[in-house]
Amino acid sequence: MRIGELAAVVGVTTRTVRHYHHLGLLPEPERRPNGYRRYTLRHAVVLARIRRLTELGLGLTEVRDVLADDAGKDLAEVLTELEEDLARQEAEIRERRQRLHVLLDAGELPAEGPVSPQLAALLAALPAGDSPMAARDREFLALVDGAAPPRERERLLSALRGALEDPDTVARSRQAYALLDSLADAGPDDPRVAGAARALADCVPRELLTPGQPVAANALLNALYADLRPAQAEVVRRALKILTEETEEEG
Repeated sequence: MRIGELAAVVGVTTRTVRHYHHLGLLPEPERRPNGYRRYTLRHAVVLARIRRLTELGLGLTEVRDVLADDAGKDLAEVLTELEEDLARQEAEIRERRQRLHVLLDAGELPAEGPVSPQLAALLAALPAGDSPMAARDREFLALVDGAAPPRERERLLSALRGALEDPDTVARSRQAYALLDSLADAGPDDPRVAGAARALADCVPRELLTPGQPVAANALLNALYADLRPAQAEVVRRALKILTEETEEEG
């Protein structure tokens, strides 16, 4: 058989045959006096086996192990590993589909989505309106939901859920957002900064702070306000100072 005939018999392309030669999966055949390769039934059998193994999901390195005569894994071992890997993928897909169903069944998705059902419920209770600072908080929470370690994410969301169950905290949050928004074009020495800092500190649940870590060094809070305008950044700096002092006094 010539290469085109071999490829047609097995149901692959001549390019695939040449690729398998290049990788050493398919032995090179003898050549006729005119230089053309002379394929035999044995080549067709090996090529068909390679095709069956790749259709099962084996990578070419694993196929090489199976085809090796004196080394590597036997077929049963490779197929067992493949079955276990597919089972893990199935479990992951089922879990992802379950999360999707929960989100879809929840009704209207938040603009920051997709987010976890826990955060979706939290965002629905978070003061928003047209406040740029509120919008920034919502985006940050979506980042935490997707990037923070599970334990830290649950701690933060739990603290915020508890705070938002208190109508007074919600009202104070709206006031703090309004004060911060009003300082967008102000300087750090604006007389309104002190009152805004006190208002912001009063909105932060103490459970939100990382246990055993100085408030000023809290990476999440600092990242949240990293690129604020000068007066807003000063508000946050003073609010963190207030929280640090109060936390130390309570301790």
